[in-house]
Amino acid sequence: MSSQPYKRVSGKLRASYRDYYTLKNLGAVRTGSIIFLILNIILRILYSVFPESLTRAQNYPEFNYTNWIYICITPVFLGGSYLLIYLFKRQKKADAFMGIFIFAFAFFIIFCGMYSSFIATSDPRNALTLYLTALSIISVVFVLESLETLLLIILTELAFTYLLYYNAAEPMEMVYNQLISVTLLFCFYFISRYFYTYKSSHFLQLVDISEKNIAIEKANAFKNEILGMVAHDLRNPIGAVETIAMMMEMEDVDKDTHENLEMIKASCAKARGIISDLLQAANNENINIIDTQRTELNHFLKRIISDWKVQKNAKNNLILIGSKKQLFAEINAEKFQRVIDNLITNALKFSKENGKIDIYLSEKDNQAVIEVRDYGVGIPADILPFIFERFSKARRPGVRGEQSTGLGLSIAKQIIENHKGTIEVTSEDRKGSTFTIRVPLVE
Repeated sequence: MSSQPYKRVSGKLRASYRDYYTLKNLGAVRTGSIIFLILNIILRILYSVFPESLTRAQNYPEFNYTNWIYICITPVFLGGSYLLIYLFKRQKKADAFMGIFIFAFAFFIIFCGMYSSFIATSDPRNALTLYLTALSIISVVFVLESLETLLLIILTELAFTYLLYYNAAEPMEMVYNQLISVTLLFCFYFISRYFYTYKSSHFLQLVDISEKNIAIEKANAFKNEILGMVAHDLRNPIGAVETIAMMMEMEDVDKDTHENLEMIKASCAKARGIISDLLQAANNENINIIDTQRTELNHFLKRIISDWKVQKNAKNNLILIGSKKQLFAEINAEKFQRVIDNLITNALKFSKENGKIDIYLSEKDNQAVIEVRDYGVGIPADILPFIFERFSKARRPGVRGEQSTGLGLSIAKQIIENHKGTIEVTSEDRKGSTFTIRVPLVE
C-alpha cells in the first residue's frame, strides 16, 4: 500500500484502470441487484404467508408500497447490468453511460436504506441500521472517483433533508438527524477513498506483475534463441575435430598419439552431450503441449532395456520387474524414452562396475508407477532438494569420473510434467537412489 493517503492512478494507466473498475462495478451491480431482488421477493412472500401478523406491524402500508417499488425497479438494474457487461466485453472499454448507470444504482441502494429508516420511525436517528448498511456496502464494494463520491454525498444529503421536511420533523430533531447524517456521510467518504486507494494499489501491482512477466518472457525467449544458436553452431567445429581425430586414428600412430586422439574423441563426445542438453533445454522450455500416443508400458520398457543391453553394453545390469497386466498411458515415445535413458545413465554413472539397476512397473491410484532403482553411492541429503534444478549445484562427477551438465534431470522433470505426471527421488547416501515416475493411465 502506498504511503500516500489517497492514491490516484494517473497517466497512461488511468484509462485502463477506469475500464478495470467499471467492469468490476458492473459485476457488483449485477450481484447486488440479484441479492436485493431476492430479499424483496422473500419479504413479499412473507406478506402473503403471514398477512394478519405483518399487516398489523407499524407503518405496514409504507413498507408494502416500497416493497412493490423495489421489486419493479431492481430488475431494471439487473437487466441493465447484464446488457452493459455484454457491451463492455464487446467494445473492451468503458463509456460514460456505464458510469452513470453505476452511480444511479449506488444512489438507489443508499436511498432505499435511508427511506427505510424513515419508514421505521419518524425520527430516523433511532433506526439507522439500513441507512448505515447501504452506505457501508457502497463504500466498500464500488470503486468511485472523488468527484462521483462527493456528488453522491450531496445528493444523499439533499434527499435526507427533503425526507426530514416531508416528515415534518421538529427543528431540534432535524438538527440531531442532520448531524448524524453528516457524520455518516463523512465516514462514507473516507471509507470510500480508503478502498479506492487499496484497489488502485492492487491494480498497479497487477499491472507491474504483468509487465514484468512480459519482460521475463521476452528475455527468456531471447535467451533460448541465443542458446540454441550458440549450441547449434558449436556442433560443426566439434564434429570436424572429432572426424579429424578418427581419420588420424586410421593411420599408423604411436601409443602416445593414440591416447591423445582418444582424449580428443572423449572430449568431443562430452561436448556433444553438453550441446545436446543445451539444445534440448532451449527447445523444451516453452513447449507444454506434446504429441502423445496410447502406449503399452510393459512392452515400451522392455524395448528400451533391450536396446541398452544390445547397444550400450549393459547386459547384466538392467532388470525389469513388469506389471502382471497391460498398462496403457498417453505418452510421447521419443521424449519419454529420453527420460528413462537419462535415469538409467545416471544410475549406471553412480553405481559400481556391473552394478544392478532394477526397473519396476506397477499401478496405483489409476496411475502407472515406474521406479528406477540403483544400489550405488546414493545422493547426499544436502543436495537432494536441488536435484531437479537446471544447472543444479547438485551435479557431480560419476564414480568413474563422468561429467554432468546439470540439465538432464531438469529436462526429465519438464517432460514428465508435460505428460501430466510427476517425478520424485528418494535416496540414502552410499545405499542407492530410487527415481519414481507417475503418469495417468488410460483405458
